[in-house]
Amino acid sequence: MAQTGVQLNQKTFSCSICLDLLKDPVTIPCGHSYCLNCIRRFWDREDGKRLYSCPQCRQTFTPRPVLVKNTMLAELVEQLKKTGLQAAAADHCYAGPEDVACDVCTGRKLKAAKSCLMCLVSYCETHVQPHYNSPAFEQHKLVEPSQKLQENICSHHHRVKELFCRTDQQCICYLCSVDEHRGHDTVSAVAERTERQRELEGSRQEIQQRIQDRDKEVKVLQQEVEAISRSADQSVENSEKIFTELIRLMEERRSEVKQQIRSQQETEVGRVKEVQEKLKQEITELKRRDAELEQLSHTEDHIQFLHIYPSLPALSGSTHSSRTNTRPLRYFEDVTAAVSELRDQIQEVLRMTWTNISQTVTEVDVLLSGPEPKSRAGFLKYSSEITLDPNTANEWLLLSEGNRKVTLLSKSQYYSDHPDRFTEWPQVLSKESLPESCYIEVEWRGTGRVNIAVTYKNISRAGCGAECGFGCNDKSWTLRCKKTSYGYRYNNILTPVSGPPSSRIGSPDHIHSASLCWTVCLW
Repeated sequence: MAQTGVQLNQKTFSCSICLDLLKDPVTIPCGHSYCLNCIRRFWDREDGKRLYSCPQCRQTFTPRPVLVKNTMLAELVEQLKKTGLQAAAADHCYAGPEDVACDVCTGRKLKAAKSCLMCLVSYCETHVQPHYNSPAFEQHKLVEPSQKLQENICSHHHRVKELFCRTDQQCICYLCSVDEHRGHDTVSAVAERTERQRELEGSRQEIQQRIQDRDKEVKVLQQEVEAISRSADQSVENSEKIFTELIRLMEERRSEVKQQIRSQQETEVGRVKEVQEKLKQEITELKRRDAELEQLSHTEDHIQFLHIYPSLPALSGSTHSSRTNTRPLRYFEDVTAAVSELRDQIQEVLRMTWTNISQTVTEVDVLLSGPEPKSRAGFLKYSSEITLDPNTANEWLLLSEGNRKVTLLSKSQYYSDHPDRFTEWPQVLSKESLPESCYIEVEWRGTGRVNIAVTYKNISRAGCGAECGFGCNDKSWTLRCKKTSYGYRYNNILTPVSGPPSSRIGSPDHIHSASLCWTVCLW
């Protein structure tokens, strides 16, 4: 109960501003107490209002109260620091409900510092000292405080468990080994712990190795994330530039078409207005002549009429055809039709191009993949049927059985020229592009060797250079199969591959490009 009182006093003598014990305590008119500096700083912020308040009860004061140190309260705080805080600090040494208590302490027990596996007792810092100082306890084993010491006692014989029964996989005492565990494979607990410790260390090494491997994979994946982000940012930037250029070109063409239409409009309108002006002049002249004729028609003197009429000039022919108004009013509709046709063509190009772009974006190569099958049955789920393309077959190769079989001949045969044909290397491609994940099996026989490969379609075909040979460049990957060995070749670097000799070769491919083909090379 004394400690509860100390805790209460600590709260009572704390400043509500800094939440610490009062320093140079002062009491303001409302009765609340604060640190001298805390209440000064608080009121300094209220100087502009000329109205000062209590941080707790909000009572206001005018003018600013004069602060005087509360001597009695200061002495109480000092006394609390000397006695109450020391008692509170000592309180932390006592065992709580979740702590391991010292088994030797009487009254209120202190926290245990160590537990002894020989004594099966837990000790505080004071009562454990004999184990450190007395030679009688040299063989005792001290461990961190444990509440499970009683598990080391045999429930049947009430003796310490010192043996381990490997037959029943449990700890036993000596009497158990000659009783219900007689004839069992028993060893000392120390020996079993040593053996299990070796296994544990092996497991830890394996775990640590896996952690290192996973850390490397995480770093690789992080690099992949960064590479994807950089590539995407660069692609967006380049695409923006290209589309901006396309928009600029379209704007230029739009401006040119508009300028041409307006220029032609000005020319045509000028021509029409010129004709219109001449027609107006002709109308004016005709009206004048009509007026003269009308005036003459009203002349009553016949002799005068006959004298004047012959002298009138003859009516000249019109300078414009009467068919002026029969032209169809189409004008620039043909231009609109041509621009509409251009729009349709661009839409079609954009549609086809967008399909290719979408496929390309969807097929971006990343490292992440699902778990790989471990058995042939699992791989067969990804099996792909392929046929060989006769247009790519070298003249030393013969295709048969519906272009599913290829044979290396002893002499060349005639094939018509084709740009896809391998001219020198005895190689052939499949007709089909490979899906993202596929599995292919090939059966082969003979005394030579066969290369089974995947390659990009744009691999070179003409000539005998490395740019045409499967596995000799960075456009193809090949598995070289011989009667006694296998090898993986890429960019002309051969890596041996272990495996039993077999006439049937299965190969999984996890790819992300529809431009890869299954290939066969025989020599």
